[in-house]
Amino acid sequence: MSTANAPAPRPAGLVRLLPYACVVSAVILGVSERMTTFQLVSGAEGTGTALCNLEAADRHHYALAVLAAFAIAAVILALVGPSKPAAVAVPIAGLLALLLFGVVDVPKANDVGSISGVCTLADQGIDAKAVPEAGFWLEMVGAVALTLSGAALAMLTADQLRALRPRWLGGSGRGPRKRRSERVGTKAG
Repeated sequence: MSTANAPAPRPAGLVRLLPYACVVSAVILGVSERMTTFQLVSGAEGTGTALCNLEAADRHHYALAVLAAFAIAAVILALVGPSKPAAVAVPIAGLLALLLFGVVDVPKANDVGSISGVCTLADQGIDAKAVPEAGFWLEMVGAVALTLSGAALAMLTADQLRALRPRWLGGSGRGPRKRRSERVGTKAG
């Protein structure tokens, strides 16, 4: 048997977990879209009473959820194909999520000002501080993790992507299968 036709060896160690890391990161990013990003607290120090909460969906209009779904679909396509362009699309989705996080959310973190039309208290002219909440931090972790794990997935070759394919996606878990006649011939010979 020539080495040119030999299947790529099954990746060992943590490389086998890359698709799962990408999917979990995308799920974290999607979940952060339904969480509270900022809590508006009265006073410039942010030590007053909580006035209202701002969800990420109200700020991004579900863009992070769309990016998360796209990243999950790209991971599945990268493994089923195996498709190198789909694998490259995963860190691009992570970078877009990081860009959205950096442009929309980071400038507003700990920002002090008067409440505009985001709360029912907008007409009262109350000053408030935008205190980052769990959704803010989860969005950051999900975007960074998706970018890094997606970049590692994108560095794999098509043969390595094929070898990573789990059984539930049509993979054997051991690389390409041999025909029964080939296995029987190997045992007898």
